Amino acid sequence: MIFKQIALGPMQNFSYILGDERAKEAVVVDAGWEIDNLIRVADKEKLEIRKIILTHSHYDHVQKADELASKTNSTIYFHEDDCNEIKKTIRNPSIKIHKLKNNDEIKIGNVQIKVIHTPGHTPGAICLLAKNKLLTGDTLFVNAIGRTDLPGGNSVKLFESLQKLKKLSDNIEVYPGHDYGEVPFSTIGGEKKTNPYFMCETKEQFLNYLKS
Repeated sequence: MIFKQIALGPMQNFSYILGDERAKEAVVVDAGWEIDNLIRVADKEKLEIRKIILTHSHYDHVQKADELASKTNSTIYFHEDDCNEIKKTIRNPSIKIHKLKNNDEIKIGNVQIKVIHTPGHTPGAICLLAKNKLLTGDTLFVNAIGRTDLPGGNSVKLFESLQKLKKLSDNIEVYPGHDYGEVPFSTIGGEKKTNPYFMCETKEQFLNYLKS
């Protein structure tokens, strides 16, 4: 599997390219900025972008998906609970979309990507697991978490989503949607040791920490 973490835009966003070397196909995860750079990286790896997955509905992750899909004839994938918001950004009616559910699998060549529904930051926020790499969008950052005070945010649901992620193996690598940490990626085990939000054991503890 080809895997590229790409820093783009003025808000410290990360986009990702996952590709299959043999099939020469790729998926882009989040397309908020500088899509020509994404296409350039894919071309350098001799990959054709066929799919775009959006981890949630906020504009800095989705605003260029319409343009990227038009340029590459790609299908846009996102969770059904963020459908109404994301569809507002898709101006080209001919673009193909696919609504996701929890535990769906997306294939790009022989690379399988599992969808984990992790609401809290937005109702349809998802994380994506490909081999030992977990792309967490704005659900889980390095030593931090996504906000819950924006429209559609829910602190209790985010706590429940984090508990779901904590069940994954400690060696799973965590790749967030923003470069907010001291390092650009972490592991589930590392976050259990250093992320104060991830370390909370009860809903009450988590909510109290959010208020502090």
